[in-house]
Amino acid sequence: MPAETLPEQSNPACPSCGAQYRTEDIAKALKTCPGCGYHYRMEPVERIQYLTDPGSFSEFSGNLISLNPIDLGGYEEKLSEAEAKAQMKDAVITGTCSIEGRKLILGLMSFNFMGGSMGSVVGEKVCRALLMGAETGLPVVIYTTSGGARMQEGIFSLLQMAKTSSAAAELDKAGVPFFIVLCDPTTGGVTASFAMLADITLAEPGALIGFAGPRVIEGTIRESLPEGFQRAEFQQEKGFVDIIVKRQDQRRTVRELIDLHIRAPDERKEGKPA
Repeated sequence: MPAETLPEQSNPACPSCGAQYRTEDIAKALKTCPGCGYHYRMEPVERIQYLTDPGSFSEFSGNLISLNPIDLGGYEEKLSEAEAKAQMKDAVITGTCSIEGRKLILGLMSFNFMGGSMGSVVGEKVCRALLMGAETGLPVVIYTTSGGARMQEGIFSLLQMAKTSSAAAELDKAGVPFFIVLCDPTTGGVTASFAMLADITLAEPGALIGFAGPRVIEGTIRESLPEGFQRAEFQQEKGFVDIIVKRQDQRRTVRELIDLHIRAPDERKEGKPA
């Protein structure tokens, strides 16, 4: 069952189990169904509230805004509409923070901003976050949700795949931990680049994870796909996802992963294993 945005009505029916709960109760459960655990889509500002230690998040690269590199008609208007809808300047926010006292670099994508598409600004902000991790030794955690490359920027959007992958390689070379949390949906060029290059790949329950969507694949191969194809549970079974983690457990899980993987600066320079 694909994740949906939480409806505005006071007692919405869960898309998975059909039960009705008050919006306040769903919000208290971190935008999950109190009955079956169905995960609604969540915005970066909401994730910052439940993930990070209070007052610890400090944004960087927040002044970057998208231009129109191929002079596509109407693109500026679409960007303005997306900014108003998502209350963000682009589809990702990056910053430093702490989670249960552990310092890290955190990136959070928004599907509300043009489907979480990766254009030049998203690629640059992700790249800066990864390179900052390599320079400072702070572990990097990125929450992804994306429909893929932002085709309104043409070849410039596709270049971000190589750019972010190169930055992830620098982080790996520096021996600094990199964790990805795949949220619904994570597809296209984001999946084909940095989202699959982490040391540990986590996913939220039920998240759609893949390159092309199921309908495109079915239309191409002209065969029906198995139930649950490309969902987080299917991808874990096939080895693309390491851990499926409910929102209520994510703070603890991230802290434990940092504790297990972090190394002293002198050990990183010597290339000692974690």
